[in-house]
Amino acid sequence: MESQDQENKTRVVKIQSKDSWESYLSQATNQGYPIVTHFTASWCMPSVVMNPFFEELASTYQDVLFLTVDVDDVKEVATKYEIKAMPTFLLMKEGAQVDKLIGANPDEIKKRIEGLVQSCSVYVA
Repeated sequence: MESQDQENKTRVVKIQSKDSWESYLSQATNQGYPIVTHFTASWCMPSVVMNPFFEELASTYQDVLFLTVDVDDVKEVATKYEIKAMPTFLLMKEGAQVDKLIGANPDEIKKRIEGLVQSCSVYVA
């Protein structure tokens, strides 16, 4: 039973509202965690295909907060960050956008997350 619970447990947080977005952004910023957000849409096949890969990244990089935002559900957040194509991956550090990658490119997103993690680890004693 326990292993079944672990299988169903995700490290990717699905953002359901603007308030939820602001809450997670604030928490991560206060705790010094970088954030990677996958802006997606259920009708966008490249976005859907990236979901398992994004989940895998979340398991690999334990010190990063991974969020997913469906642009049709939380339009305010997508508009604020000028998300115009899916999938788009937004990388943030200290509450500010530091990188944006548009398209389903697993190698490039992994490379950029690695760079984000390394830039943040400089500040860890």
